[in-house]
Amino acid sequence: MTRTAEKKSSKKYEFSQEQYLFWYENMLLIRRFEEKAAQLYGQQKIRGFCHLYIGQEACASGAVSALNPPGDKFITAYRDHGQPLALGTDPKILMAELFGKATGCSKGKGGSMHFFDKEKGFWGGHGIVGGQIPLGAGIAFAEKYLETNNVCICYLGDGAVRQGSFHETLNMAMTWKLPVIFAIENNGYAMGTSVARTSNVTDLYILGEAYQMPSAPVDGMTVEEVHIAVSEAAERARKGEGPTLLEFRTYRYRGHSMSDPAKYRTKEEVEEYKQQDPIEKVKRTILENKFADEAYFEAVEAKIKKQIEEAVKFAEESPFPTPDEIFKDVYAEPNYPFITE
Repeated sequence: MTRTAEKKSSKKYEFSQEQYLFWYENMLLIRRFEEKAAQLYGQQKIRGFCHLYIGQEACASGAVSALNPPGDKFITAYRDHGQPLALGTDPKILMAELFGKATGCSKGKGGSMHFFDKEKGFWGGHGIVGGQIPLGAGIAFAEKYLETNNVCICYLGDGAVRQGSFHETLNMAMTWKLPVIFAIENNGYAMGTSVARTSNVTDLYILGEAYQMPSAPVDGMTVEEVHIAVSEAAERARKGEGPTLLEFRTYRYRGHSMSDPAKYRTKEEVEEYKQQDPIEKVKRTILENKFADEAYFEAVEAKIKKQIEEAVKFAEESPFPTPDEIFKDVYAEPNYPFITE
């Protein structure tokens, strides 16, 4: 897979020890949660669809550190475990949702593809390819209408750029100067089909230029670059200058979903990307700058291992939804304060 070089900001950024330690722990939690989810799926404790985020952790953690949730909103597609974990959602309720339990973040009725945590600013994983794109713009429209100065970041996959909703939404967002950041997580493959086989345009950020939208490629395997790109896009949005399209060039180490053996990729390709692992990059920076020693990394591993164990225990011991839950959360109760009896 050939990719052009990512553009880098002309501004100079320096990140603190606290920032690097946050990124390391944040991304490692996502990685270990996903590894455990894969194991539990193999044991048939998790069923249905399950799309893992392993390899793409920087795309979530770098954006979370650049924005101000829950005021700033996050919305994504069905590969949606990384964002809520990065935002601080309790792993217990996420694991319970994977188990289909009533204590899950969507009451056990959403599963892997439909995590939600409004309190943390996460407005959902969405199962329809491209379905979240107009929703993300709609959230941004509401923020502009209410004059909040908040921003919405809307994640989408490289396959979703083929949807009409992507182009329609970019046109409206730019016309109305909505405070939205469109973040394409380009991991190279729409399910099992490479970008090059579906489009003559393989530099996906160029698509935004058709709408005169500020657009740029970003090294999605480097958390600092994600943070910088999102920070600058958010700054423009808060100034009223409208949306930005970012192409996070990232990679997933596993298949599209747990049912995908990923035979369309070579082992050499996967190993090449693993040499750019975002977590290992941050670990090296921490060590080089003497921000922490090996004892710190061991302590973080132990802490996260305990968190994951507690999440699994919580999920296993939680009850399944009762049959009457099937009738709940289908329709919203009418609430029209301007209508009187």
